[in-house]
Amino acid sequence: MDTDRNPGSAVVESVEHTLRLAKTWLDWDGAPLPTDDGDRLYTPHKVIRRMSDHIIDHLAEIEALLAGRPTQADRWGASAITTDADRAVFTDADLVEAEQRLRRLAATFELRLATAGPAEWDVPRGDNWTLREIATHLAESRWYADQLGDLSA
Repeated sequence: MDTDRNPGSAVVESVEHTLRLAKTWLDWDGAPLPTDDGDRLYTPHKVIRRMSDHIIDHLAEIEALLAGRPTQADRWGASAITTDADRAVFTDADLVEAEQRLRRLAATFELRLATAGPAEWDVPRGDNWTLREIATHLAESRWYADQLGDLSA
């Protein structure tokens, strides 16, 4: 583990992985795809929603931890639900919106950890993960995109 590297950089890389795959989702046939374990369904819009919501959740958690405040419970349906909006056609305009939203969120996350600094990244936070552990967990969100994979012909 590179302890000097900003752990938020892995979140940026995860978002870029997602966006590389998202470029192929313009060819999506409209049928939700089951996850590896078959428990959930994924669509292009659901992947983008989950990535965005996940970054927002953990960015809020980090802000609360650094401020010494309690974290807010996550009460979103997350990946357990597939909404009607998740089933919409994924267009070029949707891809542009996803690129803008996800890149800004990932950059904000990375900048927040940079501002907190390396001295804060591995500080124990009681029952919560360290900032590094949060970033590592969040970077694994590329799994959402991998559930759809490359849909190019």
